[in-house]
Amino acid sequence: MLRRLRIENLVLIREAELELDPGLVALTGETGAGKTIVTQAIGLLLGTKGDAAAVGAAGSEAFVEAELDVPEGFFDEDDLETLRDLRPDDEPGLVVARRVWADGRSRAYAWGRSVAREDLVAATDRLLALSGQFAQRRLARSSYQLDLLDTFAGPKQAARRAEAREAWRALQVASRRAESLEQNADAERARLAELEALVEDTAGLVPGEEDALRREHERGRHVAELGDGAAVALAALDPDDGDGARALVAGAERALAEPARLAPELEPAAAELRDTAVRLAEVASDLRRFASALEVDPARTAEIEGRLDSIADVRRRYRAASLDELLERRAAAVAELEAIGVGGDPLERASADLAAARTRFTDVAERLTAARREAADSFVEAVARELADLGLGDGEFRLELRAREAGPAGADEAVFLVRPNAGLPLAPVAATASGGELSRIALALAAVAGGETMVLDEIDAGVGGETAHRVAGVLRRLAERAQVITITHLPQIASVADQHLRVEKLPGDPTHTRIAALDASERRDELERMLGGGEFVTAVTAEGR
Repeated sequence: MLRRLRIENLVLIREAELELDPGLVALTGETGAGKTIVTQAIGLLLGTKGDAAAVGAAGSEAFVEAELDVPEGFFDEDDLETLRDLRPDDEPGLVVARRVWADGRSRAYAWGRSVAREDLVAATDRLLALSGQFAQRRLARSSYQLDLLDTFAGPKQAARRAEAREAWRALQVASRRAESLEQNADAERARLAELEALVEDTAGLVPGEEDALRREHERGRHVAELGDGAAVALAALDPDDGDGARALVAGAERALAEPARLAPELEPAAAELRDTAVRLAEVASDLRRFASALEVDPARTAEIEGRLDSIADVRRRYRAASLDELLERRAAAVAELEAIGVGGDPLERASADLAAARTRFTDVAERLTAARREAADSFVEAVARELADLGLGDGEFRLELRAREAGPAGADEAVFLVRPNAGLPLAPVAATASGGELSRIALALAAVAGGETMVLDEIDAGVGGETAHRVAGVLRRLAERAQVITITHLPQIASVADQHLRVEKLPGDPTHTRIAALDASERRDELERMLGGGEFVTAVTAEGR
């Protein structure tokens, strides 16, 4: 429902803040008071082009803002993605606005943030139904006609619609996936073959192997230098002939042995010399083992060089900067190939997923169609009864359910046909009915299956007497299921409203319009005015006696 409507500097309305009630809301007032400015405001929220002439004299811009309640799941629709992303976390409803400047420029807003007008309309068109050209535009859409039929079919059909929407999305995702894989099947097969080759060519390689082989190869190239270095060091430490460092240190330790007994302070030096002699003996032993192990094995050298060449060849082939990078890519290839082995070929799996998604969508679409066919006759009968109450009893209403290209709502389209007068052919409702008839047809449809807020401006055109009472009855029935805001000259309608607003023009420079909610006493006075004034009511009452 439309909970709040704020209007600033729009034509004659300087400022109005309307807190609207559920049910039937009547706007009344003298002709020319500015009642239709309210419909202009609603029209801006429904996307009408900004008009500089609509900007009042009180400023350089006009502003309209509305606060609306929305049904559960409202923002799940595909074309409301922008608003869904902008929606504040703690905001249960929708706040929309339009601003129009004196040069004709305009801007749309949602929750105070600028949005494209199309995004605004995508939301408001689902929540507000305005009579006149908007009703004609809405009734001309097959999707809206289908929505009405589905609403009439009940909550189970709404659940099927939600299921169909999800199934359609899943079908589109599966279709794009399968199409993409089909188009790139050759490239995918070549890529998988390359992964298999990578795994095969790198079998047996281990991390760090290349560096270890290079170190071993480098050592083999410098055996002579290593041997010479070890021999020189060994000759200095413990030569075969003569005394080396080890023997000299041992001799120094022996020289201090006797003095250390006489001078205990020499004992630390003697002990240090003994330890040094032992360590030098161990180093000499290590050098002899190292030297004896130094030898060149041509076969091993050839083996190392061959292995290094093989690793370098694989790295070049797969453009890897190092063996570690190559092995990381091998691990990723193994993981992907194992996943494919578990899940099967990607194209085959995508084709199976597509078939399953298509089956699911087809199933729910068929259930949607069956429910629509079952509800169609009852829907037509209900609309016909409402049309009769609205003074269109001579008209004939029909519904054709036709197959169409599949979409989120299934594979059907609904076409409403009407014959306003005998002798005329049945034709689409939006193209056949006059303005007043169209408003009443829209009202009849809403009374049967509507849910959005209806704003009516022409509903009482050419209506009076007993028909006015019947129209009031239809409005009351509709108001039990949806909010109805009607601009009316008929006291029969205003008298049954849940909320009564009076629009009046106030003199001044410039003249302006005020909108006020009426209490019980003010409402009696307004209804009396609508009936012709106090003198007329008194005269009619006296004449009746």
